[in-house]
Amino acid sequence: MSSRSEREYERRRYEKWQERQAKARARRHRQRVIAGSIVAALVLTTGIVAAITLTRDDAPAAAPSPTSTAQVPAPALAEGRTWTGTLALSQGDLGIELDGAAAPQAVANFVTLAGEGYFDSTTCHRLTDEGIFVLQCGDPTALGIADPTTGGTGGPGYAWGPIENAPADNVYPAGTIAMARTQEDGSSMGSQFFLVYEDSEIPADTAGGYTVFGRITSGMDVLQAIADAGTVEGTEVPVSDVIIEGVNIQ
Repeated sequence: MSSRSEREYERRRYEKWQERQAKARARRHRQRVIAGSIVAALVLTTGIVAAITLTRDDAPAAAPSPTSTAQVPAPALAEGRTWTGTLALSQGDLGIELDGAAAPQAVANFVTLAGEGYFDSTTCHRLTDEGIFVLQCGDPTALGIADPTTGGTGGPGYAWGPIENAPADNVYPAGTIAMARTQEDGSSMGSQFFLVYEDSEIPADTAGGYTVFGRITSGMDVLQAIADAGTVEGTEVPVSDVIIEGVNIQ
């Protein structure tokens, strides 16, 4: 192939890649708009307590990722181990450390899903900046909303509990990595988790607190920059798409 033909071929490949990226951005934008409108309505109707209980992610048939595991990973996979790795976001990398001794079920779940590529190319759909200060991720649908009819969306096709390693004082320091769950339900955890970018006090409900399974060891400036960028007006949707490009755990 001549140099000119090669350049033309590469140009066409690049244009097709741009087209695919544009379609992906448009799709994510539609998801953000839907998520924002519903989350805003939930916050208005249920108040701050419902807002801080995050979202339901335990629907057994609510569009789980095709790569997700069929059952809850055994906690023995993570017991007694400290895991380290990288959570690669579109804005930059976060170094993370997971405590398999304190939260074996949560760590086994996260490590298994990460190894399957479950989180890859998913959107961190929720950013809160009042009362609590977290970025919420782990929903493959990017909706992360409760639906009393279907049981919810945005999970791996299973739910698990009970709550592990919740702080007794309800304080989640900056850098905390914890599991999201449904209000008043300690067995509703699935794949959604949240990253705390500023010290937050999240009151326990009748089920308890929230499972803390790790911490951010580097890249807090990346997380803070995402928070500083803010949200789409009237929603809790980050103003810029926050995409998990990959999770590497060792």
